[in-house]
Amino acid sequence: MLHIVLVHPEIPHNTGAIGRTCVSLGFDLALIRPLGFVLDDAHLRRCGLDYWPHLAVSVYDSWTHYLETAKPSRLFFLSTKAMRTLYDVRFQDGDSLVFGSESAGLPPDFYERYAASLVKIPMPGEHARSLNLSNAVAVTAYEAYRQLTAPAAAPDGAAS
Repeated sequence: MLHIVLVHPEIPHNTGAIGRTCVSLGFDLALIRPLGFVLDDAHLRRCGLDYWPHLAVSVYDSWTHYLETAKPSRLFFLSTKAMRTLYDVRFQDGDSLVFGSESAGLPPDFYERYAASLVKIPMPGEHARSLNLSNAVAVTAYEAYRQLTAPAAAPDGAAS
């Protein structure tokens, strides 16, 4: 249905939890090297629990390798630097939701290169810079899932 893409993930616990979310929704996961862990890391297995064997996961050596191999149809880049929110987007089957690393976010050139495709999770609180990566993926993935599977609403707001 959708693709979750992690560019240079650093923390195995987050990637394990994200893999579990992907299995729960039937999404696949793409990991873009370098990774901050090895895929057989015990922490990754612990967070992914028995879900990890059911995960459709691909690993790419670079962003270019991902683009050339996966040939994504539409890309959305999650960033606190975006102007529009994920609620302004109408997700479609086959979209790729791209997230940067825990400590640095997306690669610096992505902010200009993909400016029209940047979206953020609204954060009305005053003291947080961002959500934890696994939480951000879960919020975004479930909103996309909701959009793709919710029954159409009738004009009066009742489900049709």
